[in-house]
Amino acid sequence: MNKIVTSDPKILWKLKCKLGEGTLWVKEHNAIYFVDIKKKKFFSLDIKKNIKKKFAVNKEIGFLAHVKGFVFVLGLQGELRIQNIKTKKIIKSIYIEKNLRLNRINDGKTDPAGNLWFGTMDNLERKIEKGSLYKLDKKLMMTKVDSNYRITNGPAFIDQSNFYHTDSSKKIIYKIKINKNNKITNKKIFKKFKAVDGSPDGMTLDKNKNLWVAHFHGAKISVLNSKAKLIHIINLPAKNITNCTFGGQKNNQLFVTSATKGLNKSDLQKFKYSGCLFSVKTNTKGILQKKFTYKYEKKRSLLRENTH
Repeated sequence: MNKIVTSDPKILWKLKCKLGEGTLWVKEHNAIYFVDIKKKKFFSLDIKKNIKKKFAVNKEIGFLAHVKGFVFVLGLQGELRIQNIKTKKIIKSIYIEKNLRLNRINDGKTDPAGNLWFGTMDNLERKIEKGSLYKLDKKLMMTKVDSNYRITNGPAFIDQSNFYHTDSSKKIIYKIKINKNNKITNKKIFKKFKAVDGSPDGMTLDKNKNLWVAHFHGAKISVLNSKAKLIHIINLPAKNITNCTFGGQKNNQLFVTSATKGLNKSDLQKFKYSGCLFSVKTNTKGILQKKFTYKYEKKRSLLRENTH
């Protein structure tokens, strides 16, 4: 197998994100999208034209998923909101976990068929297992696939039936297999992090099915092969590395978010670029995330009407 080679990290945007997260490459926009959960904002950076945009929302936001045009799914506290971010028109709101007021949505991704998966967690980050993993299919049917998480992160899809999912608080990445009825048929610990490495956070896969994992409190991204063996490390000048995704013209650039949350003065002096957005060039390519598409004709006409 080819050895992974990466460039030194480049700072793309000097933000002081309290909790940068949710990296999403949107090819049509030549843009990397990401969020600041705690500041209730999300951002886009057109890497071709270097156009930076900031968007404010009324709730904490964990991730975005692209539908088409400027229509996105926003993973908000207690709500999945389908919205045109240009016109600000809300197309649909799907409320979740109404009985768990202190929970919020954290990370979310689409699978190879374009279904949306996302996790929830206790927003106060207490050591309680109130987080769950959900799937939203193309008919907007929601299924709770897994539960008893403290802090959900990921998922990263190997294929339609197999994926990685993380409980950051427990420092564990799981490998999960599901059947066609969304029932888990196998769940095992893929990797448990040591305290010195921080916690596994957001992650993504490359075309060789290597897993690129952000280390919260660990100042790095580690690359694990399918046997969980460490094959590469990227050190970054930020302590809390939160999420990463591939993108760029050739899909060989890794975009990385970070956070200032929980850092003290000496941390911030040592890791002065905490909260910034980074880019790392690689000699491999990522797997592009599918759009989230949903089926109803009525919805489709709504989308057509709202994508300009």
